[in-house]
Amino acid sequence: MQRTKFHYKNKTGDQLTGIQEAPDENPIAQVLYAHCFTCTKDIITASRISRALVKQGYAVTRFDFTGLGESAGDFEKTGFSTNIQDIISTADYLRENFQAPEILIGHSFGGAATLAAARHIPESKAIVTLAAPSTPATILAHFRNAREKILEKGEIQVEIGEKKYLLNRKFLDDADSHDLAPEIASLNKALLVLHAPEDETVDIKHAEIIFSAARYPKSFVSLDGMDHLLTTRSDAVFVANLITAWAAIHLRKQTPSEQ
Repeated sequence: MQRTKFHYKNKTGDQLTGIQEAPDENPIAQVLYAHCFTCTKDIITASRISRALVKQGYAVTRFDFTGLGESAGDFEKTGFSTNIQDIISTADYLRENFQAPEILIGHSFGGAATLAAARHIPESKAIVTLAAPSTPATILAHFRNAREKILEKGEIQVEIGEKKYLLNRKFLDDADSHDLAPEIASLNKALLVLHAPEDETVDIKHAEIIFSAARYPKSFVSLDGMDHLLTTRSDAVFVANLITAWAAIHLRKQTPSEQ
């Protein structure tokens, strides 16, 4: 497996860091993976799924959103819109230096941003959401009275894992300004929705909303017995195998007999 770390600028000039892992032979396709809220490219979920995909012959690029992991920038100044732009900037870099991504995978908040970014990446043919919310503002529901406190005080500090993050009115207003339904309805790309019924972070009703809003070709797979972060290695490998089997159908080039 080849592993390449690279740095590039986003739309606002902040330096982002990405990692591409690829098989030794020419990859079947390029995959762009967007991580979950306040996570990094190195979270175990992303690394396990990515490496399982590489074993199947795909090149996979994962990156840190602005202000997270090894990427520069101020997290307090980011939001759903900057996440969208970071995905587009990463796709632009891949197009210029490797190959444009044909498969986009987004986990949780990154999944919602991927749905919004997809139309700006014309080479993408297959979109995968993993435990994604149907509206970006859903993320605030995980923090008690977060919306009320932001409206009252202008900002709040939340603790995720062992780190603290500041969410402000700009973050709230930006999240509220995005309606994903039209974006989903106009995707014009194959969509695979993956979600666990037992997910305690993002309710499975969001998967149902995303699936209902999308047009065919679309697929919905219930990840029974799994959690939001797919913390079990076998779960991550199962998801990767599922993605490759599904993507093979939608990436297949037409032969004269099929046209």
